Parts: sequence; structure tokens; C-alpha cells
Amino acid sequence: MGKRKRTDVSNETAAPGPSHTKKAKPAAPRREENGKPTISSSSSLTQPVTIQIVTGSYDRILHGITATITPDEKVEFADTFLFNAHTSAIRCLALSPPSAPEPGRAQKVMLASGSSDERINVYNISAHPPSSSSKKDGPGDLNDVLSSVAPRRILENRKNREVGTLLHHSASVTRLAFPARSKLLSAAEDSTVAVARTRDWAVLSSVRTPAPRPQGRPSGDTAALGAAPGGVNDFAVHPSMKLMITVGRGERCMRLWNLMTARKAGVLNFGRDALRQAGEGGRGSLGEGRRVVWGRAGGGDDEFCVAFDRDLLVFGMDSTPKCRVMPDHRSKVHEVCYVATDGEGDASLLAVSTEDGRVMFFSTKSEDLTAAPAETSKTSRPSKDGKTDDDNNNNKKAESSSSQSQSLPVAKFVAYLGGKEAGVTGRIKDFAVLRAAAEEGGGGERLIIPTGGSDGKVRVFSLAVDELSEAAAARKGKDRDEEARRVGRLLGTYDTSNRITCLEAFVMIPRPEGVEDSEDEDGDDGFEDVSSEDDDDDEDDE
Repeated sequence: MGKRKRTDVSNETAAPGPSHTKKAKPAAPRREENGKPTISSSSSLTQPVTIQIVTGSYDRILHGITATITPDEKVEFADTFLFNAHTSAIRCLALSPPSAPEPGRAQKVMLASGSSDERINVYNISAHPPSSSSKKDGPGDLNDVLSSVAPRRILENRKNREVGTLLHHSASVTRLAFPARSKLLSAAEDSTVAVARTRDWAVLSSVRTPAPRPQGRPSGDTAALGAAPGGVNDFAVHPSMKLMITVGRGERCMRLWNLMTARKAGVLNFGRDALRQAGEGGRGSLGEGRRVVWGRAGGGDDEFCVAFDRDLLVFGMDSTPKCRVMPDHRSKVHEVCYVATDGEGDASLLAVSTEDGRVMFFSTKSEDLTAAPAETSKTSRPSKDGKTDDDNNNNKKAESSSSQSQSLPVAKFVAYLGGKEAGVTGRIKDFAVLRAAAEEGGGGERLIIPTGGSDGKVRVFSLAVDELSEAAAARKGKDRDEEARRVGRLLGTYDTSNRITCLEAFVMIPRPEGVEDSEDEDGDDGFEDVSSEDDDDDEDDE
């Protein structure tokens, strides 16, 4: 696969703070532009942290960026790879866990990209930051020459390369995931979810969802048989690796799958009333789940969240709706994940990226749920006989009161990241949450959150875990309508000059002494040697 270096990226300033090339002031108590104080945190990083960010775009470009964050929270970006990966827009990315450490050998991470061209490309990328020796290969090194004329440093790693393409799907690939390094799960618009083994990339099994029944199609529709919209939008694998949930196009339900037998375990309809409360009950609403993710609320109880176009529903393990999330924030939902707020992961917050440039954090604990807001009815207008519309529609009124009595509770809005106050005005298409260790006695761990938007900008935020905990504690007992606080700090912004569609990132592993890129074995030219640490039990079919 050919590679090219990008030299036309512009140096973007992090708004409203300084750019990454300037010294950033250490975190201190400060006030926002609207006069509301933010929560300060004294936690800081113990050592410089390098994160690898990978973005996919409408322009078919797979862009690798490293962001090095110093203990005083300065950030420096550098280009590591730039692949013209696909012939169509890239729709999803997935990163595997790093390979097992071996003496004298560098660790690697597998990267998979899915596109509308039905292909899944697999890459090997280094899990270590570029070493000092790889930066200086002698006088006139190509990296130094390109860096001298480019607005960003270029630290190319020769081991970042494509290793092959998977062609087992016949439609656009919609979702990819590595539940373990030995397995790759992929979903596509051909209504299949395939399980591939990374040792030899053989497809172990695949599950197929039935074609959805066309809903809301015009009576004179001349679409061919089976041409109605269909496919799998998203899937989520339970941490036990035994259960999977899928949501699909044209389906007002979610499907449960037993991964031990690769068979259907059940179908759960969302319910008309639940869809109405989530804003999907209208005539033009599809009622399909766009995203699904597993998480854990307070007390260690598992739950899962299904994201719709402009709202989310949280379900318990009994598969009944537990609460809704965004009744007051009718902004389009793009990505969702759970963020653990303690070491064991027993408590977590639900993070949602929206159209208005924010990453919003919600608490779904049972004690934090509040009553749903009263539904506002249209103004009653008198008719010619003097009666109002409400008098003429007693049945509808009784039906509305019955629905209102069964309204789902609402999750507590704890805090948000970004937004107009941070200079983020466009949508956040995707984001990643990474954890970095902080100094002892400095307030606990920090979260590094890179975000990507359709404006082509990658923004890196820093957020202390204690900030989220303090924000959640500060919201206890307060009115739901009260505005939540803005948390976190924007460290730097990188302009990729491409419309970003998806983003993945991981914290790079410090390079062991004596291990250099040039010492790696060149045994990754084929699929056979991509994963060398599979156990014997990994060869069993899922």
C-alpha cells in the first residue's frame, strides 16, 4: 500500500487557550466565560505520555498522529503515517490490544479499517513511540527533510504498514471491534456479523440478521425485492465474551446472540411508548438503534445503552428500559461510551458526543435518576361551537395522561467537555477515552480525550477523574434544570484538512531498553504472522 506525506496541514490554534506550540499554563482555579467557576484539580502526569491517534475520513485517508503530552500539559503533534487506504469513505476503525511483550522484540497493535467499498484493511502499527535512533538515520534523513518544510514534525515508522485485506462482506462495513487480540468482529450492511481469527484470518463463523420488514414505504414503491434499507448498524459484545447485542437498519428492536453457539438468543422490541419518549415515535422516525454499548452503573450492575438519533435509552439486565438520557438536549447523537470513575470499573458515567460540539457525561445510577419532565401540550384553540380541541379529543387526552404516568425517569446530567466555551462549535463525530497515571497524592488518574469532528480538527482534552467525581457530587440534590459545569481543559488542536468520520487512539507503551525498530523481524508481510500469541483455546469456533 502506497504512503504519502502530508505537507499542507495548517497549524491550528487551540481555542480559547494557547496552541500546542506555546507553553500552556498549569491548571489552576479559573472561571469560565459565563462566570461559573470550574472545578480545579491538582493531579498531574508523572512523565510524558505519548498517544497514537488514528483518524478515518470521507477523503479515504487513514491518518496517524502522535500527541506527546508533558507533565505540565504541553502537547506536541507529529505525523506518523498517512495511507490512501480505501476507494470510498472510511466508516469505522478498530484497534486491538498490544501484542505480548517478548525480550528484544517491539510490541505491535493491529489496526482495522472498514469502508463503503466492502473491504476491511488490516495494518500493523508500532505500540512504542518513535525512538531517538529512528529519528536520525544519518545525514539527509528523509524525516528531517520533510519536517523542515512541513508545519508538523514527521516521525515515520517503517513498521507501520498494511498487511492485507479481508473481503468476506458484500456491502458497506459499518462496525469493527477487537474483543480480544485473537478475534476481529465486523458488521456490514449485508446483515451479517462475522468473526475472524487473527492468526490466519479465517472466518470462524457469521450470524445473519433477517431482512427487516419495510415500514413507511410508499404504496407505489418500485424498489426491487430485498432492496429496502437493511444491515447491522452496531453491535456490542458483553465483557464475558458470551453475549452480543446488535441493532440494525429498519428494525425497531435489538437482537441478542449467543457467541458460544453463534445462534440467536432472542429479540427485544423497543416498545411504542419507549420510542415515543426517545423522539422516535413520529411518522417519519425510523425507530432504529444507531449505537449500542455495554456498561456498568453503580453497585457493579451491568447495563447497556442504545442510542437513537437524538436520545438514548438505558436498559438493565432484565432487558427493560431503565431510563432515558437526553430529554432536554435534543442534539444529534454521534458516539457513546461508558467512562469508569473508579479503579475497579464498578461505577461509571455515560459519555455522549453531540452535534453541538460537546461530550456530555450522565449518571445512570438508580439514586441519580429523576422524574421525567411534564410533556408540553399544544395550545388549545376554540372551535366554532365554543369547545376547545382538548374537549373534542377526550380519548387522546386520557391516552396522553396514561403515557405520562408511565414516563421513564431521566439520567442526571453531570458535566460536559468542550462546547462553545472551548471554541468547539461543530459536531464531534467520534472520540476516545484514555487513562494516564498521575503523581502520587496528586488527585488520581487523568483522562486524555482526543476528539475528531467534521471540520477536520483533532482536539486533545485533559480531564482529571476526580473532576468527574466532584462534579457528580456537586449535582446531588440539585434541580435537573440547573446547567451542568464544564470540565476538562483543551490542550491542543491538530488540523488534518480532512473530514473526519471516525477516530481511535491508544496510549503508547514506553520502549524497552535495547529494542529498536530496525531490530524487529520482517515477518509481517502476510496474515499468517500478524498475531503470534494465540492460545490453543483461541482456535475453537466462537
